[in-house]
Amino acid sequence: MTSSQTSQKTPGGIVVALSSMMFLQFFIWGAWYVPVTGWLFKAGYGDLTAWVYTVCPLAAILAPLFLGMVADRFFPSQRVLGVMHLLGAAFMFAIPLVMPHIDPATPHTFFHPLVLLLLGHALCYMPTLGLSSAVALHHISNPQKVFPIVRVLGTIGWIVAGLAIGNLLRGGDTSIYQFWIVAGASAALGVFSFFLPHTPPPLAGKKVSVGQVLGLDALSLLKERNYLVFVVCSLLICIPLAGYYAQARNFVEFSRFADATSTMTIGQFSEIFFMLVMPFFFIRLGVKKMLLIGMFAWVARYGLFALSAGDNIKWMVLIGVALHGICYDFFFVTGQIHVDKASPATIRAQAQGFYVLITQGVGMIIGAQLFGKLTSMYAPPAGAPAGTPPDWFHIWLWPALFAALIAIIFLVFFREKKDEALAPATAP
Repeated sequence: MTSSQTSQKTPGGIVVALSSMMFLQFFIWGAWYVPVTGWLFKAGYGDLTAWVYTVCPLAAILAPLFLGMVADRFFPSQRVLGVMHLLGAAFMFAIPLVMPHIDPATPHTFFHPLVLLLLGHALCYMPTLGLSSAVALHHISNPQKVFPIVRVLGTIGWIVAGLAIGNLLRGGDTSIYQFWIVAGASAALGVFSFFLPHTPPPLAGKKVSVGQVLGLDALSLLKERNYLVFVVCSLLICIPLAGYYAQARNFVEFSRFADATSTMTIGQFSEIFFMLVMPFFFIRLGVKKMLLIGMFAWVARYGLFALSAGDNIKWMVLIGVALHGICYDFFFVTGQIHVDKASPATIRAQAQGFYVLITQGVGMIIGAQLFGKLTSMYAPPAGAPAGTPPDWFHIWLWPALFAALIAIIFLVFFREKKDEALAPATAP
């Protein structure tokens, strides 16, 4: 992009359209990804939680294949976005219609109809995360200034979704009709996408290999010890992260908050704040310290949850939820910046794709499964009175210790170069 292009002003109508797209994009995800556990446990599907939280990471691994091999080569991005959201709406709309007819004796495995319907939705939804960003960036002439404004509407959409589920539905997040809200938002964005500005396929006429799509060319970066330490620690730290999405809402409810899903939106409010102040910290701290703060924030979050478990200490729970802004922004956003600086321009996009694949994909899949086994291990014993809570202290203690171990490994083995420490001073 030339300097004359970057100096152009993006039309206000396009900014509004793209911001609306981002609002709905993350409203869809926020309307079920946290609230769903409320309904799962009320309906007797609590033991499906690990599989439910496996579908999005699995789809995140498969999404680059669809984008790189099909969507980015043959079809306008806004049309693919529309079709995918309309298909995703159909899967979500089917859940309240299908589930009342499912035999309770149906094995609670990955092949349960609920998990398969959610997987269908996730396979449609996860590619749209990259597509929506691609559409926005294509039409913004000054992305450094305008894209953060557009993107923050996505976080606001997630917040509004949580508040809507918690306050508009009878029964709040225990209602099965939360899936129809998701379906309605998906359908709305599906239709709206066809009216977005034309966005031609970015790889039209180009040959792309599966390895390039998956970012496997970026494996060459692992020869450098620092980058290897960064990638391995990034993957491992996402294992305890999966537990937050799967069980934090239930723990907040256990801690006697009247509306658990609405309380969880405090984390997104925190995310907005820390996103805005990140440049200030970058200038003073550099990459390594920013990543360490993000890692130790996860240790603090789970430690607070564990310590508050026995006495329902609400202020500890609230701080733990509010730490989400530091946990997410200081680690993932800083990590993306580090990947950008550490990668040659020729494989920079692939390196970013590989980073997403190993964190949001592989790390979260492992975390969902291991956390499912952890919660089963500390579930109420057989024959316990109804309403007996699980052993929340140990459920949160182990991820706190695991995150602490990974942070210490990163502290000891990652050596920040002088240019990496000083580079953030130029951040806008």
